[in-house]
Amino acid sequence: MSQPTRADRRREQRGGAAPPPRSDPMTIVYAGVGVAVVVVIAVFGFMNWQANQKRAAAWATPTPGPSSSAKPIALQDGPGGAIGVVHFKSKIPDAPKGGLGQPVDGIQCGGMEYATLHIHPHLAIFIDGKQVQIPEGIGFGLSSTQNPQGCLYWLHTHDASGIIHIEAPVIESPAGGPFTLGMLFDIWGQPLGDNQVGDAKGPVTAYVNGTKYEGDLRAIPLVAHQQITLEVGTPIVPPPTYTFPPAD
Repeated sequence: MSQPTRADRRREQRGGAAPPPRSDPMTIVYAGVGVAVVVVIAVFGFMNWQANQKRAAAWATPTPGPSSSAKPIALQDGPGGAIGVVHFKSKIPDAPKGGLGQPVDGIQCGGMEYATLHIHPHLAIFIDGKQVQIPEGIGFGLSSTQNPQGCLYWLHTHDASGIIHIEAPVIESPAGGPFTLGMLFDIWGQPLGDNQVGDAKGPVTAYVNGTKYEGDLRAIPLVAHQQITLEVGTPIVPPPTYTFPPAD
């Protein structure tokens, strides 16, 4: 007959009761890992929500304000879509302070167009009541050793319709937040302020989507289908309303 083990003898001394349960020393570790996983999931979820909010804001189409002209003007991409009379000449050599291939406001001049952010606001400029063309080729850089075929800034124009093309690899500008009108003018190499738009000087009246704008002109955000009108001098005419090309 086998002898009782020490554990058996201890159970007899306790009246046959099972040994008291012992707490697992790893329980606290497991709980901490679980909490950390939940926190990481929550952080990533919040960051994803923020990115979606920024993307939605960039692509939102504004509603024209009450000051807009009654009949919308249809915009047309391409050489036949020029709006206004010729006033500004080509960026080079008329605006040597503009983007010549080097980064401007942190915006690169690359060898391709990007699609992470691809939106089209519109800019209209009036000088003494007469609409002038926004020149094509803003944002097209000179050829260089790095880009022998030339380069293209994330903000640029393809024609004289006033449509601004933003084709960037990022949702937000390098400064944080949306790309702005001031960045476009810096790439263009033209001054922009309360009393000057390019070489046109005089009090500037600004409208954004048909509503008078009283803030910093350089801070006007460039978002999808944003309609910006700058009027230098007098008379002040009702800001036009535009319809963008189909599938724009």
